Amino acid sequence: MDDPFVPSSFEVPSARAWSEFHLEPLGEQHNDRDHAAWMTSIDHIRSTPGFSEQEEPDWPVAMTLEANLEDLVRHAKDFDQRRGFTYSILDGDDVIGCIYIYPDRRPDHDAAVSSWVRESRAELDTAVREALSTWIDEAWPFSNPYYAGRG
Repeated sequence: MDDPFVPSSFEVPSARAWSEFHLEPLGEQHNDRDHAAWMTSIDHIRSTPGFSEQEEPDWPVAMTLEANLEDLVRHAKDFDQRRGFTYSILDGDDVIGCIYIYPDRRPDHDAAVSSWVRESRAELDTAVREALSTWIDEAWPFSNPYYAGRG
C-alpha cells in the first residue's frame, strides 16, 4: 500500500484568512467565478512560477464551463480522499486564484505546491506566494515541499 500523502492524524485546514484574501476548499460552488478567473488569466498563469515550467507549452488551456466543473469536482474528490488539496483564493466572494497541494514526483520533495492569481489581481502574486509559503511551512506536515517561485 502506498504511503498516505498526509498522516491520517493530520487535521486538514478547512480555511485560512489573511488581510487581503482568504482560502476555502475548491468546490462546485466556485465554478462560475473560478472559470471566469481562469479564462481571463491564461497568459498570466502561463507566466507564473510552477506553471511556466510545464512540459506542455500551451498549458493551461481554455476550458468550457462544463470542463471546468469536472476539474473542480476532481479536485474536491482528491481533497475528500486526502490525495491532494486545492483551495480557492478569494477576496470577499471573488475568486482571485487557486493553490494546489499535491504529492511531488521529485524524490527530494514530499509535496508540490503551486498557485496562481488572476491577471487583474497580478499585484498580489508575490504577497500570495509569500503568505501561502509561510502557511505551508507552519500548518502542513511536509518536511520539504517544493513551491515554485518561493523566495
